[in-house]
Amino acid sequence: MGSAASLLPFVLMFAVFYFLLIRPQQRKSKQRNSMLSSLKKGDKIVTIGGMHGTIMEISDDVVVLRVNDATKITFDRSAINTITTSAAVSAAPSAPVVEKKDDQAENIKA
Repeated sequence: MGSAASLLPFVLMFAVFYFLLIRPQQRKSKQRNSMLSSLKKGDKIVTIGGMHGTIMEISDDVVVLRVNDATKITFDRSAINTITTSAAVSAAPSAPVVEKKDDQAENIKA
């Protein structure tokens, strides 16, 4: 009984470290990996150093960014910090919003 009671603080300390440090870091790492794997040509991104650009070419580990009309810079894929605008969002045309008329509301007004 005495040895089990002396292990309890270590078990509790490990549980606190797991839920406050290890688990959130794993979740953040998983989100970053999914963001890096979802990169595609035309995405507007920001690098870790703060460089803004548009992806012109992409391979497994290298990304070519266009930072202005004439300048292209090559970065490692891991140097990308965030996606500011996705190519799918900017390329998709805006669909007109169609409102449905509520028959019950018309019946109440009549």
